[in-house]
Amino acid sequence: MPISPLVSVIIVTWNSKRYLSTCLDALLAQTNKDFEIVIMDNGSTDEEYLNLEGKYSDLKPVIKKLNENLGFAVANNMGARLARGKYLALLNADAFPEPDWLEQLIRAEHDNPEFTFFASRQIQANAPELLDGTGDAYHVSGLAWRQNYNHLTSKYGMQSGEVFSACAAAALYVRDDFIKVGGFDEDYFSYFEDVDLSFRLRLIGGRCFYVPQAVVHHVGSASTGKTSDFSFYYGHRNLVWTFFKDMPAALFWIYLPFHLLMNVYFIVSFLLIKKRSIVLKSKIDAFRILPAILRKRKQVQQSRIVSSGEIYRMMVKGLFTPYWASRERSKRN
Repeated sequence: MPISPLVSVIIVTWNSKRYLSTCLDALLAQTNKDFEIVIMDNGSTDEEYLNLEGKYSDLKPVIKKLNENLGFAVANNMGARLARGKYLALLNADAFPEPDWLEQLIRAEHDNPEFTFFASRQIQANAPELLDGTGDAYHVSGLAWRQNYNHLTSKYGMQSGEVFSACAAAALYVRDDFIKVGGFDEDYFSYFEDVDLSFRLRLIGGRCFYVPQAVVHHVGSASTGKTSDFSFYYGHRNLVWTFFKDMPAALFWIYLPFHLLMNVYFIVSFLLIKKRSIVLKSKIDAFRILPAILRKRKQVQQSRIVSSGEIYRMMVKGLFTPYWASRERSKRN
C-alpha cells in the first residue's frame, strides 16, 4: 500500500501555460520533498497540461482535466478530494515558491500548534521590491484586503503573527479542517472564497498564522486581470455573501448599517466616477440570491464554537482604514 505524502499541493490552472512550468520548476526545487502535486485544469484551451507528466516525472503530478471552467472554488474542492496528504498547500499557477517554502510552512505548523492554517509572504513577481501580501485583513464593514500590499519588501511583513485570513494563492490548511467546513463555497466561483473559508474555519476555532519565511513570488490575477470586470464582479458580489453568511449575530446587527453604506458608496463611486456599472450588477445579484445565502448562514452559525468577541478581536475596526488600504493598492495598478 503506497505511503501517503505529508502535503498535497493543489494547483488550479486556467490558460496558465505561460506560468505553469515556472511554478512546477519551483516545486521541483523544494527542500521538503514529502509532497504530491494535484493539478486541476479548469477547461484550458492552451493545452497547458500536455507533456507535464513526462517533463516532471520526478514530481509525478496527478492531472485532472475538466471539460469547462468550473471556477477556482469547485476545482480546489475536487483537488482536495483527490488529495492524500495530511495538509493541503494551495498554490496558484502564477505563484513561484522559494525552495524552502513548504519546509517553512510545515515548521511553522509544528512550532505553533495553536494555529491551524498558514499564510505565506507574497512578493510581486514583476516588482520584487514590493509585497503582494502578508495574509488578509477583514474589516467590520465586510471589506477585506491583502495586508501590506504594495509596501516595500525591505521594510514590511518581516514579523510572524496571527492574521485573519490566508490568501489561497499560497496557503497551507489541515485537510481534515478544510473538508469539515465544506471547503470553498462553490457558489462563489472565484474571488473572496479564501476569506469566506478562513472566516468559517475561525468560527469552528481555527486560527491563521502568517509565516514570513515562507516566500512566494506572485504575478497575481494572471488569468483574469486585476482590474477586469470579472474580478470586480465576483469580488464585490462575494463580499456581500460573506458578511451575511459568516458574521456572528451580535456583530452582524451592529455593523449591518456600515456594510450597507459601504456597498452604496461603491455603487455610486463606480457609476459616477469610473463610469462602470459592473459593481451595481454585482450588488443586485448578491442581494437577489440572499435568501439562499441566509439558509447557508443558519448552518454556518450552528457550527460556531467561538465567541463573537474572539472573531471581533481579529477584525480591523478603523473607520477609514479600508480607504487608506485602497489608496495604497491603487498606487501602481
